[in-house]
Amino acid sequence: MEMKPKDMEVCSQDSTASGCSSKESLSVGSSIPSNKFRRGGILPTAVCLSKAAIGAGVLSVAAHGAEVGAVYQMVCLILGGLLTLASIRMIANASLETGCWSYEDICEELFHPAMSLFTGFINVCNCLGSAAGYLIVCGQVFQVIFQADDRARSIFVVLVGVFVCGPLALAKHVGFMRHLAAISVGALLLLVASVVWYWAKHGIDESVDVESFLLPGSGATVFTYMNSINNMVFAYNNQFNVPQLTGELTPAPSVHKMTKVALLSTSLCFLLYGSVSIFGVLAFGVGDNQKDTLILDLMPARKEWHVVLSLFAVMFSVLTCFQFHVYPIRQFSAYAVRKLRGLPAKAAEEEEVTGDGCCGRSLARWLDIACALGSVAVAILIAVVVTSLRTILDFIGAFASAYISYVVPPLWILALRRKGKDFSWLAPEILFSLALLSLGVFFFVFGTYSAIKAA
Repeated sequence: MEMKPKDMEVCSQDSTASGCSSKESLSVGSSIPSNKFRRGGILPTAVCLSKAAIGAGVLSVAAHGAEVGAVYQMVCLILGGLLTLASIRMIANASLETGCWSYEDICEELFHPAMSLFTGFINVCNCLGSAAGYLIVCGQVFQVIFQADDRARSIFVVLVGVFVCGPLALAKHVGFMRHLAAISVGALLLLVASVVWYWAKHGIDESVDVESFLLPGSGATVFTYMNSINNMVFAYNNQFNVPQLTGELTPAPSVHKMTKVALLSTSLCFLLYGSVSIFGVLAFGVGDNQKDTLILDLMPARKEWHVVLSLFAVMFSVLTCFQFHVYPIRQFSAYAVRKLRGLPAKAAEEEEVTGDGCCGRSLARWLDIACALGSVAVAILIAVVVTSLRTILDFIGAFASAYISYVVPPLWILALRRKGKDFSWLAPEILFSLALLSLGVFFFVFGTYSAIKAA
């Protein structure tokens, strides 16, 4: 059967159900419009990738900066950005060389279905924790603006989860969110403006001097430093969307294009995190003066109209992150359903194109919807029970984000390169992959212990 260009477009884009595509189908297709902000373009993909990272993490970087000092915080942010660039490039390489566009399918292609299931489980933990963090932020905004009690906060979190996050979780493609993502990134700039305004109006907080600003406080321990790294890992974490976004690049995906996307998104993240870290400490101080998030820090100025506007903008921004974190959960669900049906990825892809297996595809779609809405329900439950944003971000950053970002990608590269005839353990790429893998394992093990210890 000859595949038409339109069919090829469906084949390359509808990867929720299949996860893998042939490389040939991605190199041809319908003509690509010249619109720079089209789905699959470098700029909108970078905006989507940065929005997957910029969310609740930006609200707690100032609190960690107040504990460890500006010098340590900025060094961590710089190194974190460089490691993120390397990780994204590894993931894009693995996606293109295997022709798979989800963590689960790449792990199965290179290792074993057991590895896919374990990685999928960790990814689900990562995304559910992040989604819950966004709802916690919404609850904090509601409390600050309306001085609501905990019961009212819980009701508001449930309503937002059901009527806002539920529909967003059903979006078919990650690239669908590119316009909302661009607006939400701009909305976060209002938060930065409010923090700078607070600093300009009230001056440097009385608890801040040169030493306390640049260097860690006397109460800082090894766990304090590690939890700051955990927060950094979470703040940059967007790797769970990289396989899917790599597959959506048009007219043809490539590592070079994804590297450009990574540079743009990581640079934007660094500028936002760095500015918030510096001005957040200067404006709100160190020690007990620094609250759980910048939202709570701004409570004294909650009656200022621009502060209220920035808080609503933060709520809008984190809600648009929600779909980016539910999508990998849906991919894992689709993978699990496909395995239960005994279908390889290519067979599931052909079903989508040809229309065969109507009953099986209908069941898979209903299960996809149930998985999306179930994920929202779990995130709501976590957000109602847990009220501290830093606690959940530190744990997720160590346990899940470190594994997804710095353990799995170097393993993929090692598995791919070992298939080559000229493989050498002393090759620069292999040595770097081993170093990143070792660092990722350290973050995963000791970072998780540190987060639990501090909880």
